[in-house]
Amino acid sequence: MAGVGASGSGGGGDTEMGGGWSELLNTSTKLLEQAAPNGPHFPTLQRNLDQLEVLSTKLKAKTIRAEAPSQSLSATRLLAREGINAEQLTRDLKSFELKTTTFEDVFPSEATSVEEYLQQLHEMAIVSSIQGAQKDNLKSFNNYMMQVLEDDWQNEKRDFLQSLSRLSTLPKRNTNLAGGLSRPALMPSSASSPQASSGLPSMEVMPIPNKTIIENKSSVYAGVVRDLNDARGRSVPFNPATAFRAAYESLSVDAIGSKSVTMQKVWHLIQALLGEGSTQRNISRKMSLVIGARRHLEWGHEKYIIETINSQPALAALGGSVGNLQKIRAFLRVRLRDHGVLDFDATDLRRQPPVDTTWQQIYFCLRTGYYDEARQVAQSSRAAYSFAPLLAEWITSNGVVSSETALTASEECEKMLRMGDRPGRPGYDRKKLLLYAIICGCRRQIDRLLKDLPTLFSTIEDFLWFKLSALREYSSASSSNGVNEGLVPYTLEDLQNYLNKFMKPSYYTKSGKDPLVYPYVLLLSIQSLPAILYLSKEVGEEGYHVDAVHISITLADHGILPEGVGSGQKMGVMDACAEAASIIRQYGSIYLRNGNLDLALEYYAQAASAMGGGEVSWIGQGNADQQRQRSSMLKQLLTEILLRDGGIQLLLGPSGMGEEGQLKKYMMDWRSRQQFLLEAAHRCQEAGLYDKSVEIHKRVGAFAMALQTVNKCLSDAICAMAHNRLDGESRAVALIQSGSEILETARYSSEASVQDKDLISEQQIVLRQLQAILHIYKLTRAGQTVEVLRETIKLPFLHLDPQSPNVSVDVFRNLSPHVQACVSDLLKLALNCMDNVRDTDGTLRAVKSKIANLVASNMSRNWPQDLYQKVAQCI
Repeated sequence: MAGVGASGSGGGGDTEMGGGWSELLNTSTKLLEQAAPNGPHFPTLQRNLDQLEVLSTKLKAKTIRAEAPSQSLSATRLLAREGINAEQLTRDLKSFELKTTTFEDVFPSEATSVEEYLQQLHEMAIVSSIQGAQKDNLKSFNNYMMQVLEDDWQNEKRDFLQSLSRLSTLPKRNTNLAGGLSRPALMPSSASSPQASSGLPSMEVMPIPNKTIIENKSSVYAGVVRDLNDARGRSVPFNPATAFRAAYESLSVDAIGSKSVTMQKVWHLIQALLGEGSTQRNISRKMSLVIGARRHLEWGHEKYIIETINSQPALAALGGSVGNLQKIRAFLRVRLRDHGVLDFDATDLRRQPPVDTTWQQIYFCLRTGYYDEARQVAQSSRAAYSFAPLLAEWITSNGVVSSETALTASEECEKMLRMGDRPGRPGYDRKKLLLYAIICGCRRQIDRLLKDLPTLFSTIEDFLWFKLSALREYSSASSSNGVNEGLVPYTLEDLQNYLNKFMKPSYYTKSGKDPLVYPYVLLLSIQSLPAILYLSKEVGEEGYHVDAVHISITLADHGILPEGVGSGQKMGVMDACAEAASIIRQYGSIYLRNGNLDLALEYYAQAASAMGGGEVSWIGQGNADQQRQRSSMLKQLLTEILLRDGGIQLLLGPSGMGEEGQLKKYMMDWRSRQQFLLEAAHRCQEAGLYDKSVEIHKRVGAFAMALQTVNKCLSDAICAMAHNRLDGESRAVALIQSGSEILETARYSSEASVQDKDLISEQQIVLRQLQAILHIYKLTRAGQTVEVLRETIKLPFLHLDPQSPNVSVDVFRNLSPHVQACVSDLLKLALNCMDNVRDTDGTLRAVKSKIANLVASNMSRNWPQDLYQKVAQCI
């Protein structure tokens, strides 16, 4: 019963379901007939339940999209307005997967609620973050320690190389090193060299094989310094930067290397700064330096263009053309190869319009130094027709355009900067903006340009060229006019202040990998003195400190050091000159210590020249303060050489006051040489160098002063004999001979005046008195006591003759101090001798009485205590 009931119940459900489907079919058929009663019958479609389910799902999805909320539609419209594809963004978000390693990857979380799951997920995220931070910290610490170790190693290596370089920088005698560096001293003078006037080094200055870079640099540079001094002494034109650059290039040390800035490049920059071989008229010294720096950057860009063309000759398609404009266009073919057909290559203008390269051509012509070609392009182009007169004025006036021209260019810059690069609007060529900014020279426009377009320049050379081209010279008159018109000029001080914000050596040198970039930027921004000071501290195997010395010589010779102090340095004109002179002097003193007086003299002369303002100091055209400073330093340095062995022979020659030596080159006036030598002789006396003092006095003709010095030394030698010193007698004999030679020379000299002859006679009397005292001491050493007493009594200046009356006489009134110094010892000697001789007739007693009277009458002389005791015993 139960089973039957159950079965019946199930069958009834099926019957109802079947009836329902049948009713639905009938209803749909009636609807079809009502919709098209007279039309064609639609084909019958057979669908099973699965197919119906799939179709209904699709229909539902379409319905959902159609019923999307208004917020979604608004978001889609917003994204479309900004140029973003909403469907693409949705697909990208669906495909994006954030992969993180957390504890959940290893230990799956077990949670019974959403809150608990989120709590566990939060904790695991925090733990994972901490663990990741620990790993990063450990990695950073290890990297830091490795960097510290590497830096310590670099410092140790630098210190070791520095210690070696100090030993091998300059020559020592009788060593292989000395042969390398002292060889220029043996070269013949460049006076007869035809290259001396052109500024090229002598042919004898060649790099020495098997020597270090420092030794070869010192050798070739020393030859140039010698040529420079010789040219300045003879008032012959000489270009030191050109000569030093040629000398450095002869070493071929930069032939292989990966450094972006080499010393050869630095020397070319210095040569361009100084403008050797070119003339700049009606322009200040500071702007001349700026133009020189710009010319150097243009020279470097020309090399870059040629290298680019040679690297891709097929694409450049230069052909047989060698004109400057053709080079620029060949360069643009390579540079703009992805932009399509360029205007100067277009043949069929009815096809796609070619790329307009007017502003590119003008900019790169100026950047490469092709000013005439830039003007030609501007005048022949319709796009730059209004720019052509502005450019022509800028080129003609060396950048000093009128206020009207600057204002016109400034307004054009304002217009381009306001327009910007907006989508849907025609933009502007950035090179056009740069060109108008250069013509304008306005600080506000330049600062805004760099702020709005920070990626405008790809290299620091391009950046500095733009700045140097745009800056103007500051003056009160032009500044006031510029302020009234809203055009404050961009000055060199502005550039230096901007660069000094980043002026850390490591910022430019890549932590020492490219060490010359920092001084190179300093020189380009006309901060020559900081560049020299930086290079002078770079003591290593490259020998940059040697280059710094000769860069100082070059810049000082042209007298531009005061212009290159820099904006952040508070230093006067003489301070800058003194810094350079100190560097040159220290370098020359190393030669002096090693005995190479020739080269020490050459560098000392340059140190004094730097102190006096450079080339003008050689011909006396500097100001009074500079001339005084040069003269003072030159005398001091020449005196240092005179005090050395061989110094007198080098400066004065075999005879005379320097007419046959090197002194005449630096002191042409006879009276100035005489005054210098007298001062030097006095310095020698103060230093105890009496032989040199005597020699210098003899050369000057001051024979009385020479005799006075001999008498002083002879007195000291006699006192030494009195105290039983072994070297006294031989020294005294040599001095007697020297004094006799001086007297003989003075007798036949025509330089001695009547007054000098009187002084010579006085010193001759002193010499003979000392000679008589010396003879007495010789008799004492021979044991001839009686002869000692006899000769002592005969001395006229002591008045000890027992036959003469006892009259109180001041024997020291007219007695030379040198003789007075010997009297006390001579009286003791006489008293000691009388103790060993028998007094048969009372003569000795009378002599003792006279000695006692002499001592008692001159108590103010502070006689020695043992003399008092001896006199007391005799009485």
